[in-house]
Amino acid sequence: MKVVAIIPARYGSTRLPGKPLAEIGGKPMIVRVYERAVNIPAIERVIVATDDERIASHVQAMGGECLLTHPDHPSGTDRVAEVARRIGMSSGDMVVNIQGDQPLLDPNPVSSVIGMLRSREGLVMATAACPLSIREAKNPNRVKVVMDVSGNALYFSRAPIPFDREGIVTDTDHDMSPYLRHLGIYAYRYAFLQKFVSLPPSRLERLEQLEQLRALENGYTIGVVVVDRAPVEVDTKEDLDRVRRIFLGQEIP
Repeated sequence: MKVVAIIPARYGSTRLPGKPLAEIGGKPMIVRVYERAVNIPAIERVIVATDDERIASHVQAMGGECLLTHPDHPSGTDRVAEVARRIGMSSGDMVVNIQGDQPLLDPNPVSSVIGMLRSREGLVMATAACPLSIREAKNPNRVKVVMDVSGNALYFSRAPIPFDREGIVTDTDHDMSPYLRHLGIYAYRYAFLQKFVSLPPSRLERLEQLEQLRALENGYTIGVVVVDRAPVEVDTKEDLDRVRRIFLGQEIP
């Protein structure tokens, strides 16, 4: 099984335009992500998938691999699927979708997701989650996931799930939080990825604006690896400032 990581990178961003090229410690953010991804032992090849010449030129200037994609893809997953098709992957090969806004990419969750998909022959898709505080569970930007006893996703939601009907836990009961935060790391078997992007957006996907629900609604199983903590992501100017301080040694991640 060949394992290829593809990093989708789009120049446009509602909250932080030009985010992939934001300078962090003397290098663009997308380059920082690429450098971390190529050092993950389980990954054999890393490719940046973008529709922007500026991003491509920065990646290629540091010796990285980048492919320009169709400009009208509705999601990063579609961009990843295009690149996977173009490089001639086989049906059982693995595609890892790594988000381009994690300049402090932790290799352990990525390796764990790859390991789950590799070890479970019938599984076509795997992702990751981490514990989430009760207070943070109320934030609709923190996607929650609930799982069955086998570690498979039952549902993803922006709402706090499971619902604490009897008020068993409180904001101060951090160790008792029943919530898991979904992390945007995905591994797919190549054949399934191509099937997935060919399916129309599902009803629940459109309601929640969560693409992974398309897989569940169409009867596919998503394995979930639980890791210790969430990665440091860059969504806002404040996030970017924090990451810059971390690179300067002025703040602990």
